[in-house]
Amino acid sequence: MRFCAALAATILTLLTGVVPACAERLIVSVSNHRVTVTPNYSGEELVLFGSVEKDDKTPANRGNYDLVVTISGPRAELVTRRKERRFGIWINTDSREFLQVPSYLAVFANRPIDAIAAPEVQRRQQLGLTNVLLTQRIGTDYADVVATDPFRSAFVRLRTEHGLYREATSAVTFLTPTLFRTGIPLPAEVTIGTYEIEIKLFSDGALITKADTAFDIVKVGFEQFIANAARNHGLVYGLLTALMALMTGWMASVVFRRD
Repeated sequence: MRFCAALAATILTLLTGVVPACAERLIVSVSNHRVTVTPNYSGEELVLFGSVEKDDKTPANRGNYDLVVTISGPRAELVTRRKERRFGIWINTDSREFLQVPSYLAVFANRPIDAIAAPEVQRRQQLGLTNVLLTQRIGTDYADVVATDPFRSAFVRLRTEHGLYREATSAVTFLTPTLFRTGIPLPAEVTIGTYEIEIKLFSDGALITKADTAFDIVKVGFEQFIANAARNHGLVYGLLTALMALMTGWMASVVFRRD
């Protein structure tokens, strides 16, 4: 009976992906939990820092640690389009919709992910851009596809060119055997909302423990007022915008009128 119970618990852990109880724990924080976006905002870099805390249950032969940090921005539905040259002009010929994918996605590690964990562990833990789940609408189906899929590759490439998707395998620095830090670059095009950070600790290819933290990007000043008006009073905002456009056009006609 004891063997059956232990076997059932092991199978449940493998199926659910729950990290078993361990002797280490992660203590993490970010340099700023609230990033404000103003009219002259051009990007910023936060610092994630933390430490690995051990206790008397930590195995004496525990080897060096590895860390994989994944930062995910607010989720949205995005579309990638394929263009082809037809009759001398470039037109959209096909498209693929990505459903509830991170608007910002960064994966940082202290060394190459292939050296941290085996391929099956990478897929199960979604380590790296090639293993992160990016659900697509394919006809009437919803699924992620292989990393070499042309639409998926183009989507990741375009987001990477704008600094919104990135992967760096030497971005996490261990200052001591247990103290670490990494920078989180935020380009000017970041989306407003909550950014989730997941930190996973590995040793000898196995996941030891993980921790989570987050930070918010918010608008302040006039931009925040406009955003709140558009979100909470859509009809009034639309009418005022149309009225302002009409007034601007009328004033331009008066100023540049030729008598």
